[in-house]
Amino acid sequence: MPQSSPPVNDRPIPLRRPWPALTLVGLLALLPLHASAQQQPLSASDWLSGSVQGPPRESSAWRPGDQRPPHPRPSRPKPVAESGDVGRVQVTRLDQGDPDQTGTLSPRRAGLPADLWAGSDAETLAQMVLATPARLQAMQALMKRLLTAQLAPPQGGDNPAGPKGELFLARADRLLDMGALDDAQALLVAAGPGNPEIFRRMFDIALLEGDEGRACDIMNGTPGIAPSFAARIFCLAQTGDWAAAAISLHGAEALGLVNERQAIMLTHFLDDAFVDGADLLQPAERLTPLEFRIHEAIGQPMPTVPLPVAFAQSDLRLNSGFKARVEAAERLARTGALPAARLRQIYAEQRPAASGGVWERAAVMRTLEAALASGDVSQALPRAFDEFRAAGMADLLAGMVAADLPPGSDDEQASQITNLLRAWQGLPGATPPEPDPGLAAPQPEAPQAQRGEALLTAMADVDAGLEGDLARAGRGIAMLRALGLAQDADRAQAQITLLPQMTETP
Repeated sequence: MPQSSPPVNDRPIPLRRPWPALTLVGLLALLPLHASAQQQPLSASDWLSGSVQGPPRESSAWRPGDQRPPHPRPSRPKPVAESGDVGRVQVTRLDQGDPDQTGTLSPRRAGLPADLWAGSDAETLAQMVLATPARLQAMQALMKRLLTAQLAPPQGGDNPAGPKGELFLARADRLLDMGALDDAQALLVAAGPGNPEIFRRMFDIALLEGDEGRACDIMNGTPGIAPSFAARIFCLAQTGDWAAAAISLHGAEALGLVNERQAIMLTHFLDDAFVDGADLLQPAERLTPLEFRIHEAIGQPMPTVPLPVAFAQSDLRLNSGFKARVEAAERLARTGALPAARLRQIYAEQRPAASGGVWERAAVMRTLEAALASGDVSQALPRAFDEFRAAGMADLLAGMVAADLPPGSDDEQASQITNLLRAWQGLPGATPPEPDPGLAAPQPEAPQAQRGEALLTAMADVDAGLEGDLARAGRGIAMLRALGLAQDADRAQAQITLLPQMTETP
């Protein structure tokens, strides 16, 4: 048997693909995943998990307050018996509770009532969680608390006996849509990887973070949870069993368990004859995390800018260039997935190598850091504010430096910007703005049931303020107060009021 070449690009160059004669029985004995007439392979899905997708909600074209949200994914068909035969026995592990009650943040720390979901059914809540926009920083913070809180599972609604875990998976998918991979992973780990649907998402996260070895170890130790045949073949190669991976691909092609595009891609991955070739693989219209990682492994990496924001996490790895790291960090910080302090650290990693765009923001941040150390920001702060405001990122600048700005600057312009950034963050000592009159709204009564639906609707209403609908935003803020979220309401009100000053004027 030929020997493998020395490692290149952090992975061994695979063996040339062997095609030994193999009986169908031998193939099925080799693969944990098998095909049968009764069970369709999981590789039929375009995505490994169906979780990392571009969120259409941010366009604000639809909000829960308008109509019943459209189904973001096909509704589950009602089970119908095809014959009078006795069905197969299904087994559920007794040590696994309802995943809908899983969370990483206690209700008290999240500032939410433990029975927030009472009176609603999981399907309605799942649709609203996936569709509710959160572009304002105040609402991004509230959304993350809502998604990670350990709340009682929903009881009631039109379908109280619906499938367990539907709301949990929607919460995890919403975190993935935001690009908050660490939060999503912590939530999934809390529920345990034994469920295939949960593992699918954990596998995606590991691929996007460049830690596929961990995901493959879990897959190899837990038969039956591989997201697809392609994922299984990938993990066989990842763990060094290139011959088994090649045999598996050959059999999967014969059985129709991978489509033609997947077969070509995996062939390039497994066969070193393609390493120096000039053939470029055409990427799929909807690139999965597995395909993204394979493109990188064969020396044809895909840019993350046109992909869903979760893919930007891949550019945060230390082997990425400084410009790519800063661009990815800015993109993730805009969705609330990356803390402002982390963005600030990345800006300070290197000196800018050019000017304009991301280089200019990195340069003004270095100058501002030096000014903060000296205590005189009269020159550096206005320049940094103008640069970030021109890029629509003044809110990120506030998150990074507002708490460190010295109060009472002698320079009037620097003093005004300091107060503006501190007021945006809701920090003590800042002069709060007078609420915009357009936000005035009567105080509604606190709902006695379906408070979770009321909260999600209120958050969508607040988001309408970014489109200029202040009346609707005011109703949303009033509902937040009625639900006992006064601090979130105050911050949202201040940010919408200050928004014209934080955006570039024509």
